Amino acid sequence: MIKNSITGASYFFRGLSLINKPGIRRFVIIPLILNILIFGALIAYGYQQFGDLLDWLLPDEDSWLSWFNWLRWILIPIFISVAAVAVFFLFTIVANFIGAPFNSLLADAVEQHLTGNKNGSEKGMRDVIAAIGPTMYSEFKKMLYYIVLSSPFIILFVIALLIPLLNLVASFAWLLVTAWILAVQYCDYPFDNHDVDFSQLRQRLGKKRFMAFGFGGATMLMMAIPIVNFIVMPTAVAGATAMALKEFELDAAKELHGE
Repeated sequence: MIKNSITGASYFFRGLSLINKPGIRRFVIIPLILNILIFGALIAYGYQQFGDLLDWLLPDEDSWLSWFNWLRWILIPIFISVAAVAVFFLFTIVANFIGAPFNSLLADAVEQHLTGNKNGSEKGMRDVIAAIGPTMYSEFKKMLYYIVLSSPFIILFVIALLIPLLNLVASFAWLLVTAWILAVQYCDYPFDNHDVDFSQLRQRLGKKRFMAFGFGGATMLMMAIPIVNFIVMPTAVAGATAMALKEFELDAAKELHGE
């Protein structure tokens, strides 16, 4: 149990060493730049609007109420904290949709690196564009699964706020559900490349559930770290691919080459 969880977590960190390999990094850099630009613009716009709101709410400096301006130094850190939480939750959703067409190709590139099987050709932007439709459909399907799976636990968590001790159980259950969702999310790319459908993916992960929890838990932990969370998605895809090949014996994983 513990050993499998540690093994699962180790595959996430193995992904860090894979995303900078030749032939792999291009599928990392493009969605990374897109995410940084989008979230940078949103944060800058939000800060500007928040500043305008403060100017409207707080009195002018020449007003006899100007001493209330000290509230600005309290409200700004609160805004930054709220923005950080919002980025944490929104980043996973937005980044997955932006990166989805790249992630299947990233998983394929990692597999080629690990197995030495070049699958006949190099893949580029034309393949990314061709993958947009199918990957968007897949992401919406996964999103629906996550909503259905997590809804009972969200209700339990709300109820637990009113009941002592139950909140600890609910929090732990929510962490496990989130870890499972993240494992399913990122393992879907290498499995889908081998025509393993979503229900079969969940069944196969369920056979090594604690390994999935370990992988998803490490992913969740790194997502909570600002700035670092920008490279979590490609790292998780690369790590999930290595785990799928080695631990779940996808067809192409007969002999893994050293890095």
